[in-house]
Amino acid sequence: MTSASPLSATDTARRLREGTLTATAVMEACLERACEREPVLRAFAHLDPEAALAEARAADARAAAGAPLGPLHGLPLGVKDVLDVGGMPCGYGSPIWAGHVPRADAAGVALARAAGAVVMGKTVTTEFATRHPGPTTHPLNPAHTPGGSSSGSAAGVAAGLFPLAFGTQTAGSVLRPAAFCGIVGFMPTHASIHRAGMKVMSESLDTIGALARTVADCALLIGAVSGREMGNPETHPDRAPRLLLCLGPHADKAAPETLALMERAAEAASRAGARVTRGVLPPAVMAAAEAHPTVMNMESAQALAWELAHHRDRISAALLEKLEPALALPARALEEARAAFAAAQAAFPAAIAEYDAVLTPAAPGEAPEGIAWTGDPAFNLLWTALHAPAVSVPAGTGPHGLPLGVQIVAAPGRDREALCWAEWIRQAMA
Repeated sequence: MTSASPLSATDTARRLREGTLTATAVMEACLERACEREPVLRAFAHLDPEAALAEARAADARAAAGAPLGPLHGLPLGVKDVLDVGGMPCGYGSPIWAGHVPRADAAGVALARAAGAVVMGKTVTTEFATRHPGPTTHPLNPAHTPGGSSSGSAAGVAAGLFPLAFGTQTAGSVLRPAAFCGIVGFMPTHASIHRAGMKVMSESLDTIGALARTVADCALLIGAVSGREMGNPETHPDRAPRLLLCLGPHADKAAPETLALMERAAEAASRAGARVTRGVLPPAVMAAAEAHPTVMNMESAQALAWELAHHRDRISAALLEKLEPALALPARALEEARAAFAAAQAAFPAAIAEYDAVLTPAAPGEAPEGIAWTGDPAFNLLWTALHAPAVSVPAGTGPHGLPLGVQIVAAPGRDREALCWAEWIRQAMA
């Protein structure tokens, strides 16, 4: 049933509950799409079609037996290869871990399965979800990167290989590839999903998010695994939002097409009734962006203590050039950077109290050419450091015909509002 694969997750879930579609038919459609696209796309780090079909058939058998159906019943799920899936190889994007097969699912994966999701396979990540890229190509133009580190998850969703995927973010690893691939990325409030069974690099930053075709799909996945009510982002709110248009601490990195995009976003939002105010965030908040590399690199060096001690020669030069200077820094550098994070996180809600959300770029521009680099996370890392919920939505194309995205950010804990206003701005710009 090839028509199943292009459906959104919410539409597919509805048809599965109604019994007009089976989990097996959905998986067959996704596998057919994967067979067509994978030779060039290379989104999967591991795919066992027979195992995926067996899990889908088991979901159908449970439904036929009258078992209660979870919110993700029968939905194929791509899992980034820094999250363990019991019985599937998990290499964390590194040759050091080739052949490693975890016994148990990561907490997020187990919760998704409990909600009815069918794990289709493991998706390509950059090395330890950091810098050195994998083989995945852009779904619209294979000469370009899909972004990273959640490369396979973003490209796979965009290409129709699966409707939902887990990504993780330390700087911009969910939001940036979503923007590059023309899909939706959702980084919920930090630690909304437990990180047990994840190859954590930065204790202060790493968080699990969703990649999907629609905002409602992201709300469906994160709501199901976090237990938090995400609402229905497609329900039209009773008023237009108050938005702070802010390019953030790295405005100088915005490509001309991104500057033009933000002007279009402001105009579209204003026409639709929003109050759009241009402004900047206080220095105490912006300081988190400056502290971000110190926290990320020093904590990553700690996380990879075993790999550095036993397999340093198998760590990429791109990663070592960040880890080695971090290892030379005194412990107080990390303490001071974490203190900057704490101060920024404390100041952020008050800084945006008169607004519903921040409207900001999701990436510097279109996906860069080549797959040796996954792009600059400059427009995402501040929000990651602030532990704020952020949603990237597609918003047209750039000069080379590749997708562009805008980003909505809300105060921590206001995930439902972030999703609502992200869908609102998407519709306003459509």
